[in-house]
Amino acid sequence: MNVHMTYGTVSYLSSIRQKHPEKPILILQDGEKGLAYYEGDDSSVFTEGHEYETVDDTGEMQESGFVIMNHIPVTDEGRPIFEDRFKNRAGKIESMPGFQAIRVLRPKQGNTYILLTQWKDQKSFENWKTSQSFQKAHQHSRNSKGPSFSAGPSYVTSYVMVEPTDV
Repeated sequence: MNVHMTYGTVSYLSSIRQKHPEKPILILQDGEKGLAYYEGDDSSVFTEGHEYETVDDTGEMQESGFVIMNHIPVTDEGRPIFEDRFKNRAGKIESMPGFQAIRVLRPKQGNTYILLTQWKDQKSFENWKTSQSFQKAHQHSRNSKGPSFSAGPSYVTSYVMVEPTDV
């Protein structure tokens, strides 16, 4: 499955969604910034978009909720290690209350992967971050003695979903 994203104001991104009602385009918002998100195997409707391939996915993206995106630059030689780590993860996140979806996204251009998780609300995400499951899931990265896959510092963005009736 492919994922397509583009950035802009929420009103601009909503106009794209209105022009393409046949596409399940989701709109996410972080303050003044907006992000349009579409997943599917057909081509993108975004003229200035970013394209990704799904490495791992669980759950269905919802029109409501809270989204965390961890942007992780990965070296070319580190890609197999990074992807294998997620493909063989323990899967504890899926059993957390409020969990909706996870996507591990490989960039079609560039080297920055995105680890996207969607939650019912921000409180559900915060509960995950303070859980023993979170500590266990991130234990490997803290104790790793193998080759590094990092190509630079990662950064996190967060969004709330803009439901079609909110625009």
